[in-house]
Amino acid sequence: MPAVTVDLDVPAVMRDGTVLRANVYRPVGDGLSPVLLTRLPYGKDLPLGTSMLDPVQAARRGYMVVVQDTRGRFTSDGDWEPFRCEAEDGYDTVAWAAGLPGADGQVGMYGGSYFGNTQWMAAIEQPPALKAMIPFITWSEPLDGTIARGGALELGTGANWTLQQGLDQLTRRHRHDRQALGRAIAALVADYDRLAEENYWKLPLRGLEPVARHRIAGLSGLEALDDAAAADHFRVAGKHHRVGVPTFNIGGWYDIFLAGTIDNYLAMRQLGKPAKLLLGPWAHAAVTNPIGERNFGYGAQLTFMDLRVDFLSLQLRWFDHWLKGKDTGLMEEPPVRIFVMGLDRWRDEPAWPLRRAVETTWYLRRGGGLSQDPPGADEGSEGYAYDPTDPVPTRGGALLMTPEFRPGPLDQRPVEAREDVLVYTSRPLEQDLEVTGPLKVRLWTATSAVSTDWVARLCDVFPDGRSINIADGISRVGGEPGAAAEHELDLWATSNVFRAGHQIRLQVTSSCFPRWDRNLNTGERVGEGTRMEVARQRVFHDASRPSRVLLPVVPI
Repeated sequence: MPAVTVDLDVPAVMRDGTVLRANVYRPVGDGLSPVLLTRLPYGKDLPLGTSMLDPVQAARRGYMVVVQDTRGRFTSDGDWEPFRCEAEDGYDTVAWAAGLPGADGQVGMYGGSYFGNTQWMAAIEQPPALKAMIPFITWSEPLDGTIARGGALELGTGANWTLQQGLDQLTRRHRHDRQALGRAIAALVADYDRLAEENYWKLPLRGLEPVARHRIAGLSGLEALDDAAAADHFRVAGKHHRVGVPTFNIGGWYDIFLAGTIDNYLAMRQLGKPAKLLLGPWAHAAVTNPIGERNFGYGAQLTFMDLRVDFLSLQLRWFDHWLKGKDTGLMEEPPVRIFVMGLDRWRDEPAWPLRRAVETTWYLRRGGGLSQDPPGADEGSEGYAYDPTDPVPTRGGALLMTPEFRPGPLDQRPVEAREDVLVYTSRPLEQDLEVTGPLKVRLWTATSAVSTDWVARLCDVFPDGRSINIADGISRVGGEPGAAAEHELDLWATSNVFRAGHQIRLQVTSSCFPRWDRNLNTGERVGEGTRMEVARQRVFHDASRPSRVLLPVVPI
């Protein structure tokens, strides 16, 4: 194999004079190479720095690879303020990388999550040298899964991520006093370990106590709930027209940024720009089999998809096409590849959503039924009490939280046994039913509170009784207490075959804590309330108020 050289802590000067540092991997030889660039806040010298693409192997295959610490992180200078400077720094770094000795002037970007977003932010600024990118598990609209969703705060993600980022901030603050550093890190880690049992529960949320105590910058999202423009510096939605490069968008059915991955792909396709979409059965930090409590098979893994390609080779195939001009055949293949759960196999598709999918209505029925037959005039409603001092606990789903909260598909029976969770279940299916595409729930409800939350969760019930979560969503609503109103909940999307003998189930409740912050039912401004009230909830399902779930059914 060709030899590789590595230069560590190579400085790049940004437009304001701040120096950012990168590790640069070069193939040995006299020729020029295209550059693959990633910019991350998690440490270029730590495992995440090389987790998305092995820079040594990529350099052996003819690429120069640049792994850079973002501003204010690890070896780079400046102050850490999440997302704030990634557009300008991204533009400047692309231009710098294109001019490195041995570079041929072309740059591709790669990386996931935060360093998926650093790609989009750079691309929006239109650096001439940027030619292609692969955004993996990253967002589009910050208010749809990053800092909030459906008007509720993504507390589980935000507090978890913020405290984790505090370690480097404390290291920089106390770099000249090792004893003080040791005490500060021990205190931070103790607060992190108490998130589940104590710190997630603290009120008010604005200025969350452990974050304020350690004086660390993080991801609260409260400002953006008040003013959406506060998140504009890391918003991709609405800016795709400024991106001119091909994008390969990769995500997972249980990923916290599933909606953003799909939205980014659709926006680029609608603009007529080259784009591909790949969706596996993965969660944000879980891409190996099993996922949650489901064994999807060895070929479901990111590392060896469909027993045909590893993630590194897939990415290099994309970059070979756009940066080296090689005919890899990639663009002649269908633009969409999805993992169909239930069947547990990969499938190529010509479009997303699937054109052959038929939106099919399943109605909530009296007595906990779920049926394609509309309800009668006298089927009434069910009710429960939502008490924010005893919220429904988070169990599985699209999570990025502390270890107590496993992401992905988990048996929901412990949740469904609660009195504040309504459950609507179909009869056992006589034949397989494929549901692939966007999922919506429309609920007719009433509440005694001035503000409350509605949560809906779609589940696949196995013949042995296991109720496995497929997708869910939340909507925070206000209105006149006692008045019936219809609310739409976006459950994002899935691809799942409900096998013959299985049942379709919909849960309806008012909390999923600490994934989403608790609605205190008092109408106080989010983040400032401390007073809690019990809300008396009703869900209607009669002929004039038909609560229902809309499933995109694919003919089999």
